[in-house]
Amino acid sequence: MHNHPHSHFGDLASQTTKRLALSLSLTAAFVLVEVIAGVLGNSLALLTDAAHNFTDVIALGLSWYALIIATKPANDGKTFGYHRVGILVALVNSTTLILIAFGIFYEAYHRFLSPPEVDSVILIGVGTLAFLINAGTAWLVKNGSEHDLNLRSAFLHLMGDVISTLGAVIAGVFIFFTQWNWLDPLVSVLIGGFILWNAWSILRQSIHILLESTPENIDMQEMVKKLRTVDGVRGVHDLHVWSINENLRMLSAHVVTDDISIRECSSIQQDINELLVHGYNIQHATLQIECEGCGHGRLYCDFEERKHQHAIEG
Repeated sequence: MHNHPHSHFGDLASQTTKRLALSLSLTAAFVLVEVIAGVLGNSLALLTDAAHNFTDVIALGLSWYALIIATKPANDGKTFGYHRVGILVALVNSTTLILIAFGIFYEAYHRFLSPPEVDSVILIGVGTLAFLINAGTAWLVKNGSEHDLNLRSAFLHLMGDVISTLGAVIAGVFIFFTQWNWLDPLVSVLIGGFILWNAWSILRQSIHILLESTPENIDMQEMVKKLRTVDGVRGVHDLHVWSINENLRMLSAHVVTDDISIRECSSIQQDINELLVHGYNIQHATLQIECEGCGHGRLYCDFEERKHQHAIEG
């Protein structure tokens, strides 16, 4: 059985902590600027972006904290360590994004009914500055977000700001020339839709992992076929594959063999582990070796059926 390289998580945390801290500081400072500008300019688009920026402060803070906690070693109370802290943070971040999106839709609806006058100059000026800051902070967080749900949730928070501030600037330019104040809530609705779409993706993946579902890119039937091609394997049952976080996958299975020695069993385990590491990126596998005729032979455990069977036998 292969030990998971815990140093990878420590390296990831050390590489990203400073960038997250810098992004957090820049975003927090700009929230105050945007709130003042939004109130003075009577712009929902700017106030919307300020609200989203405020949640970015929370999201970045939680993501930073999760990276630090994830490096803590496993102990007798947390035998898998703290790797799922990042998944919980992604769940919180995506939920707040969804709430913000619906709040934007509600406020935009009222402004569509009675569009207030918007100071387009303030909207353009502050929106441009916000776009530059948000783009910079998003770039700081992007590295590593492709393979880490926690970082990706923070990155999508920031990218939502990049899109929203760009939309605010475009709306300000059109309002300046046309006086169409309804463009301000329209841009807010588009921003809300973008936020909602991205938040749902993160929320779905977080729930998928927390429910210990099979990783989406693993075909279980294909895996079983490949496991049975390993020399000495006669069958596989009680197979489970799940994720601790987006990068750390686990597997447990009962492997049926002939009535062979422990040394031969060890060789089969090693071959299976090599297949799982290189074929499915599963670094941690718990394998129970059984001789033919042992166990019930079901591919997946059916706890309800077993409970019912025990009740009958009792």
